[in-house]
Amino acid sequence: MTLWYVSYGSLVPLKAASAAPEWTFTTRLSPTMTKTFASILPPPPATRKAIARTALVDLDDSSRTLLAECFRQFGIETVVMSANAAERMQKEKFEACVLPLRNGAEAVMESARSSPSNSRCVLYAMFHEPLERPAALKLVRATHMLVLHEFRRYVRIPVMTEVSVVCADSRRFSASSVEMSSGGMSLKSTEDISSGSNVDVSFSLMTLPRVWVRGVVTWRKTKTFGVRFDSTDERRQKIKQWINSYLEI
Repeated sequence: MTLWYVSYGSLVPLKAASAAPEWTFTTRLSPTMTKTFASILPPPPATRKAIARTALVDLDDSSRTLLAECFRQFGIETVVMSANAAERMQKEKFEACVLPLRNGAEAVMESARSSPSNSRCVLYAMFHEPLERPAALKLVRATHMLVLHEFRRYVRIPVMTEVSVVCADSRRFSASSVEMSSGGMSLKSTEDISSGSNVDVSFSLMTLPRVWVRGVVTWRKTKTFGVRFDSTDERRQKIKQWINSYLEI
């Protein structure tokens, strides 16, 4: 989780703070399936494409309006929160969170830190309001890629395509993809495969020719399992580029 703070209307990284707060935080940064080409599951008419979200917690009206405008310039949606912020940080996914350092902030930050979905979200902490527009825009411009990186890391795209799986012992079998992210994918198969198994997976996507990538099985449930792509495999970049293109970011 990355932590920033606002002092006297100027935005600077927390590590550059001249005065420490009274308490400190540890930061951490009937459908038809085509077997040859992948198909994106069509969303319901009322469903829009996934978008990165930033929570604005207990901010005054002027700060909310300013930050919403700044984040909107970089394709990031803002969500206003108040009394139930800590609970929502446990239940919903946010790529970033902005909150003032006053009573109640510690509970929200701890909730984000302990949440499986939000433990790596970008956290902006404010000491003083109101904000200065040039400083706010400068910080959002400098950090928006961190927010979008967290979005790409987490977002799951429903994809149906045939996947070839090759195990370390040369055993081969076919599976069907369920969801995909830049970091891995979930698959359906009745084949027996254990968590921790090293695999090579091969598949094709719309506009993306067949690609091979190394991975490891990270979880296994009845008829489904998850594969995390090897971050050192340069072929994974093709998948990331395809996802970025699909998400239009």
